Amino acid sequence: MAKTSPGEFVNQVRAEGRKVVWPSREETVRTAIFVGIMMVILSVFFLGVDTLFGAVMRWLLSLA
Repeated sequence: MAKTSPGEFVNQVRAEGRKVVWPSREETVRTAIFVGIMMVILSVFFLGVDTLFGAVMRWLLSLA
């Protein structure tokens, strides 16, 4: 594989950077809200699962 000079590397990076399509402000806000909602839903779900497993373990240990 041929080595490129630092100048050529910088030119290639700039060329690739021009190809990037940045999301609009609306898309960014919508995605952030979706992530927040999913985080709350999953947090509540895992809290329930953890509470259930904790209760089952306490019950199993009380049998001994």
